Amino acid sequence: MNEAAIVVENVTKRFEDITAVDGLSLTVDKGELFGLLGPNGAGKTTTINILCGLLEPTSGSVKVGGYDVRKEPNKVRKLIGVSPQETAVYPHLTGKENIELFGNLHTMPREKLKGNVDELLQKLSLREHAKRRAGGCSGGMMRRINLAMSLVHDPEIAFLDEPTVGMDPQSRRAVWDFIRELKKLNKTVLLTTHYMEEAEELCDRVGIIDNGKLISLGTPQQLKKQSNARNLEEVFLQLTGKRIREEV
Repeated sequence: MNEAAIVVENVTKRFEDITAVDGLSLTVDKGELFGLLGPNGAGKTTTINILCGLLEPTSGSVKVGGYDVRKEPNKVRKLIGVSPQETAVYPHLTGKENIELFGNLHTMPREKLKGNVDELLQKLSLREHAKRRAGGCSGGMMRRINLAMSLVHDPEIAFLDEPTVGMDPQSRRAVWDFIRELKKLNKTVLLTTHYMEEAEELCDRVGIIDNGKLISLGTPQQLKKQSNARNLEEVFLQLTGKRIREEV
């Protein structure tokens, strides 16, 4: 039996009269690349924020790396890296300086930080633009910088909230290759997306979420077989009667 990296038990999050997450339960194994798939407003980002300790659930419990997120948040923070949906770069710093800043915030040794920064710049195709001020970079490039910032300290568990939104196809493929490498290193990755191809290409298992509820769970192949569908777009349409609108 695989060791669980993330355990979510009956989690609900309400904002006044809005239920953003509704009785969510799921387990992500150590080393698994798990996708949370759903349209905008489905509850994906709220779920990520609860897992990271940024939001307290209204009810239910969450363990990350074996630690209760509510009771032991500092231990959880040492294990995780978070790439948020909204980019959080400092526009007056260069891309490289942004990444180095986050490494220093994690008090990384100088040589380890230098090696990790160089490796991330190479793997995310940022080396040529490393000395450009982040504020002058494209949206897709800022997202890659943001991804590098979140992973510079080499966390065991990575939360990637729609990491490829707004990227051109070439940049998206580079990020996909990078995420696959994280899995080869036995990192646990929880990825949210509304790109169907992304989920099919990358994820060991997929949880489909809509209106804050987990409505289906399994490998991409299992979900397609259960619905007699050609792709996850058809699966989602059958389950919800809706299509996921993908950003161009």
